[in-house]
Amino acid sequence: MIILVLNAGSSSLKYQLFDMDTSQVMAAGVFERIGEANGIITHRLYSKTTETKTVFEQKITDHRQALDCVTDLLTGPVTGAIETISQIDAIGHRVVQGGEAFNRATRINPHVKKAIQENNPLAPLHNPPNLTGIEVAETLFPGVPNVAVFDTEFHQSMPPRAFMYALPYGYYTDLKVRRYGFHGTSHKYVAMEAARLMDRDIKDLNLITIHLGNGCSISAVQGGRCIDTSMGMTPLAGLMMGTRTGDMDPAIISYLLGSTGMDFVKLDDILNRHSGLKGICEMNDMRDIHAAAAKGDARARLATDMFCYRIKKYIGSYAAALGCLDAVIFTAGIGENDAVVREIVLKDLTILGIRLDTAVNRSNQTRPFHIHAPDSCVQVWVISTNEEFQIARETHSLLTADKEPEKNRLNTPGNVNGSSRFFT
Repeated sequence: MIILVLNAGSSSLKYQLFDMDTSQVMAAGVFERIGEANGIITHRLYSKTTETKTVFEQKITDHRQALDCVTDLLTGPVTGAIETISQIDAIGHRVVQGGEAFNRATRINPHVKKAIQENNPLAPLHNPPNLTGIEVAETLFPGVPNVAVFDTEFHQSMPPRAFMYALPYGYYTDLKVRRYGFHGTSHKYVAMEAARLMDRDIKDLNLITIHLGNGCSISAVQGGRCIDTSMGMTPLAGLMMGTRTGDMDPAIISYLLGSTGMDFVKLDDILNRHSGLKGICEMNDMRDIHAAAAKGDARARLATDMFCYRIKKYIGSYAAALGCLDAVIFTAGIGENDAVVREIVLKDLTILGIRLDTAVNRSNQTRPFHIHAPDSCVQVWVISTNEEFQIARETHSLLTADKEPEKNRLNTPGNVNGSSRFFT
């Protein structure tokens, strides 16, 4: 089965083409600056031994034109991975916010699109372009199944004690104010990979998965199910991030509004785009921060210490929530590549049974690899995330289940007791 994975942003479109029979990526690319005069297109074609990269500039008016170009690139004589788009069996879409309506990958129909649209207020920057990508794909690939995989679905297994806020209950029932969590596809992928690498059934494992990029989140995973996660109703909550505050006293918001005269739009921009690492030391790339700290920059050192300390606190609290801990997994740009951050985070966690092999941690190894010492009671892994492959995998699983006889389809992914794939 050949599956095209799409991730439509407000001014971008990312795509990957997978051969699920071999679990290999065939082609990938990204369209940037859609709607601007100087759009940038990057396309990669993969073979067993080589990668061919093509980059060019072209005005891309909208997502329909971008997806038109995707089909041309995928079937072109030089850039093509397939001969005709009729070889594409399904399309998997990343959708950021599924609210409470979706707890697994879901085949798209008019009811599903309506539910995605109804969740727009919860993700105003993400859900509208996600839905645009779906509607364009339906037009260009008539009859091809489209499947939505939600960033929030992995966290729908959290119990109410974890996802509820201590606000008047009506705000939850009327406005859906609750913790949703994000990066779910990444957390799910690395949790499954950790179980495979440990040669254990994921149902028997207690894991802490740590996604550290410009956006950061951490999840407690018990038996393959998320029981808690750091991001909240929005991606602003939880860990300190590249430009986002993470957790803070909510009364600070009213204090700043009253003390500075700024309006909420300006303050919201500060909290999301000018805080976090950037707010403390005016840099949000950890490589630059390490370089500055090495030269004696006190604020760079402070930013690093704050960033790592908050991760350490979450590890401790999630270990308590899990009751016991089998492994900690680092992923995403910082998690996979920053040995300094990993070392500071894991230092002095022997109380949890974690012992780091410092030399292995600092070595430049091919991922995945483990960095725990031989006498560590808890394993520690560095695993590259692959959200696009996880989307393809869930799309493949859902559509394969669709082909099974009805009597065999009870409680398969995307299906509860044989009901429709729309959850309310």
